[in-house]
Amino acid sequence: MRAFRQVGEKQLPNPILYMAWSPKRDLIALANTNGELLLHRLSNFYRVWSLQPNENTGKEITALAWRPDGKILAFSLGDTIQVVLCDAEKAEILHVFPVRLPVSCMHWMEVQEENSGLASFYDSEDESNRFLPKLPSLPKSYSTTTKIFSEEKSDEATNLLGDVRLNILVLGGPCGFVELYAYGLYKIATANRIAGYCRSLCLSSDLKSLSVITEVRSTDDDPEIHYVQLDTGLLSSCLPELTRMARKFTHISTLLEYLRLSLTCMCEAWEDILLQMDLRLTKFVQEKNTSTQVQDEFLELLLWGHASPELQALLMNQLTVKGLKMLGQSIESSYSGIQKLVISHLQSGSEALLYHLSEVKGMALWKQKYQPLGLDPAVIEDAITAVGSFTLKANELLQVIDKSMKNFKAFFRWLYVAMLRMSDDHVPPELNKMTHKDLAFVADFLAEHFSANEELFDRKGKYFNVERVGQYLKDEEEDLVSPPNTEGNQWVKFLKESTHLKESPLLFPTYPQKSLHFVKRMMEGTIELCLQKPAEVIGKSVKEALRLPLYTVPESSENTPRLFEMPALWNNNKASMHYVVFCMPEISPSKIYLLRRATDPCRSVPNGLIAIDLSRPLNSSIDDEDAAAEIPGNGTYRCLDARLYDAETLTVVLQGQEEERVLAQLPLSAALRSEEEFAWDTTLRLDQQNGSIPSQGLVWENQWRPLDNMKAQFVAVNGIRKVSCVLSSNLRHVRVFEMDVEDEDEEEEDRQEESQNITPDQEALEESLTSQKDAGANMEAQEGGEADQAAEGGSGDTLEHTSSSDTL
Repeated sequence: MRAFRQVGEKQLPNPILYMAWSPKRDLIALANTNGELLLHRLSNFYRVWSLQPNENTGKEITALAWRPDGKILAFSLGDTIQVVLCDAEKAEILHVFPVRLPVSCMHWMEVQEENSGLASFYDSEDESNRFLPKLPSLPKSYSTTTKIFSEEKSDEATNLLGDVRLNILVLGGPCGFVELYAYGLYKIATANRIAGYCRSLCLSSDLKSLSVITEVRSTDDDPEIHYVQLDTGLLSSCLPELTRMARKFTHISTLLEYLRLSLTCMCEAWEDILLQMDLRLTKFVQEKNTSTQVQDEFLELLLWGHASPELQALLMNQLTVKGLKMLGQSIESSYSGIQKLVISHLQSGSEALLYHLSEVKGMALWKQKYQPLGLDPAVIEDAITAVGSFTLKANELLQVIDKSMKNFKAFFRWLYVAMLRMSDDHVPPELNKMTHKDLAFVADFLAEHFSANEELFDRKGKYFNVERVGQYLKDEEEDLVSPPNTEGNQWVKFLKESTHLKESPLLFPTYPQKSLHFVKRMMEGTIELCLQKPAEVIGKSVKEALRLPLYTVPESSENTPRLFEMPALWNNNKASMHYVVFCMPEISPSKIYLLRRATDPCRSVPNGLIAIDLSRPLNSSIDDEDAAAEIPGNGTYRCLDARLYDAETLTVVLQGQEEERVLAQLPLSAALRSEEEFAWDTTLRLDQQNGSIPSQGLVWENQWRPLDNMKAQFVAVNGIRKVSCVLSSNLRHVRVFEMDVEDEDEEEEDRQEESQNITPDQEALEESLTSQKDAGANMEAQEGGEADQAAEGGSGDTLEHTSSSDTL
């Protein structure tokens, strides 16, 4: 009998490079050579969605990993060196962050703590929602690069944290590059002490160790495959503190992204049309022949109502009445939009940032708990100060916007009336009234904004800076062209004269010469130092506890996709062990090796290395000789790919002597109970000690299935959902199976075979038994009917007898 039921098969247009099953649902993610990310459902291998490559995400996917709850899919991009977090429901990019080196492997794990006392800590861990208002969602009208804070996903910043329980995304790459990201967002550790190219990695669910498969190259010899176990005991011993710190810093990271996107929306709200007045005035100065100043000509128009022919040509031919009206509407709408974004987004985001940083500072002052994790109160205080300076600069922008709107409104109203008079048009009565106060206001505006500045022409290619808001939104290192005028400000005067307050740490410093973008970048740099310090301290605590050289890799295997090559790592949560499955095809092509290491580097595991020999005659529990002859293993097989289905079952793709391919489930329980021990000489590679490794045969029973008409090569499994996906060697042909379920076609064949093997005598005997059974059923029905009638007829006698006996 053969197990497994095939539920889907498909020929794909592009070769598949990576595939990963969802841990919670019957979904599998595929990445192809075209850079597409595909999500397929188990039933008939139905495609749910596809994420097309574009200029924002890149086109070369190098690794895949699911968040343990199955809601978010992470993938890395080799051409842009980024990691992308994608919503598994709608194929929307939620977050993108750069990494230092290209990622070759990733693993997303969830902490499984054994201390039940942590439950109360988790329940009261984050109370920010009780004190902070909900962040306003970013408006749809702006083309923000991610949808993390859109109106449909206004809560996604919190949802990205997942469940309260800590989960960590681990990334690996060349040059021993290994980084750990809490909740997939905040980097909590950078390990730089690993030699070689990371091929596979796995962080234990108790955070005690990190297992890595590395490829170490030398100039002369073939590359060597090493197993490295890193001691991450600091993460395990400080789990409550690590969880609280990670959640706080993840909030801070998302708030920085929120402020960045809000500032992007503000830059998009500012329009280039606002520079039209500056450009017109500059061109007017360059073309006019008189030496009269521009502000003098406008003042003459204001006081006497007369304009020079050149000024009249500027106003009536170039600016025009319609253009002036349009410019006024654009300025009002643009400034209003920027003002709303500053008040609702920048200020609320800055307040939330100050709240979380202040809590982190309080945590850092508890040195006994948080100093081992690298929290430095001085660095956090600098970050709080930088956020305060950013808040002050945002308030300064609000004042500039408010003043500019008042100035432009009065100026355009006067200029609009003057241009109507030039064209002899009717002037509405409500616009024709100007008081002396209005005249003085416009005169001050002309004197301040309409004086030609030679330095400004050298720097910006123009003489005028009538529009003062845009300079705050430019991402440039240079100082503001027209910084705010603080003359007459009593508070500024008081600070300059007070020697004590000038140096007081209680006051946030201001940068009157700098733009909002500049102060924002300075704030981000200071907070980045605050966020990097724990990652550096924790990274230094990660030390190499064990290194085992396994075998050499021939250069000819370079063409094989790396993801599907063994060795493969797997974490057993219940037994607190790392499992490593690998083959040494150059030494023993018919053997599969299973290495087990305790997640605690100080603890040893009995029978830590076994070899499963596929060429030895295997025992079978089937008595039928014909059925036993069909069982794989009675010939020579070699393993093409293997994945751990669960702690005691191995899913393998095998190749026989005649290129036949078999999908099988190998039970490991008997082999794991073996009492033979292997004395490992760590000075030699494992392939040099192959002869002394304990070797075991296995009972296959019925857990296998031939893969007809398919040159199978790779397999991906999910033991929780009991599913597997087999991929052909050309990377285009896939088959999906439900494991531990018999194939419906084979059940139908068995029933047909049973019906065909019945003899005529047996048929006659069955017909006789059937007729006897029917006759017996009829007799029982008749007897039952007579019994019912008798019961009905005798009911009165029974009642009468009962009553007489009661009387007696």
